[in-house]
Amino acid sequence: MNKTLAILSTAILLVTATVTEAKQTNVSPATHTAAASKVSNVPYEMVKYGDVSIQAYVQGKGPTIVIMSSLGRSVRDYDVVAQDLVKQGFRVIRPEVRGIGLSRGPMEKLHIQDYGNDVAAVIEHFKAGPAIVVGHAWGNFPTRMVATQRPDLVKGVVLAGASAGKVPEGYKGKPIGPEIREAIDNAGNEELPEAKRIEYLKRAFFAPMNDPRVWLTGWHHEAHDAQGYARNNTPVDDYFAAGKAPILDIQPEYDTVAPKPLRGVLKGALGDRVTIVEIKNAGHALVPEQPKALAEAIGKFAKQQFAKKS
Repeated sequence: MNKTLAILSTAILLVTATVTEAKQTNVSPATHTAAASKVSNVPYEMVKYGDVSIQAYVQGKGPTIVIMSSLGRSVRDYDVVAQDLVKQGFRVIRPEVRGIGLSRGPMEKLHIQDYGNDVAAVIEHFKAGPAIVVGHAWGNFPTRMVATQRPDLVKGVVLAGASAGKVPEGYKGKPIGPEIREAIDNAGNEELPEAKRIEYLKRAFFAPMNDPRVWLTGWHHEAHDAQGYARNNTPVDDYFAAGKAPILDIQPEYDTVAPKPLRGVLKGALGDRVTIVEIKNAGHALVPEQPKALAEAIGKFAKQQFAKKS
């Protein structure tokens, strides 16, 4: 009996998530839309603190890069990006937000600080600080928050397809306009006709040359609603500056959520701390559109920051 229990315990500890493998199509950048490529057997650990449990995928060895996902979507969207970063010599940690995968915790009336605390707990659990923290789309808010609240855990910040949360002086309008907000919030609504959802995906997420249908699936509504509440009820100034960390602002060429008139907000406010890189042939979704270019930009910035003496 004891031997059986030991075997079962070992099996439980070696938890892995298995998904179907798909080959990435080799096409020209002008027409590229990556198939929702997945990597099989990605190991994870559960990080627990208080009444929160966070599922964190862990791959590779080396300096650590932590990736936060976009609104209502899983970090498994970043399988190809993570695999590329591992090949570059990094350890990649991807925590799921509450309500996605096995991540659990209070979901009512959350603020960005709560999500930042989750990220900090993951970094501390793996003794991974100071790390490069990457936030894609909505994920840029908790990424900047953890850099603000726990600068000791952050070596540098990467914002990918990120709304700054503010507009330039004299700009008439909100950081995200009503038509784009409608598209963001309804692209994952399975009750709508597929044609309408594709219209929303094109409007808010994908560059004109890319196929938006890869994001018809993979939406998590409870997480989406909790994340939206947190965004709407946390003052932008609580996290805007990302502490004093160096920032890489990755801007997709066709991003309508962070359109060109608003792309200089962070650089204008924070100056030389911010480096801007544009990725061609990509929209706000970015990850399924140009995963290799994204991984290259993140890896280059991470190597520069880790090479600096503290």
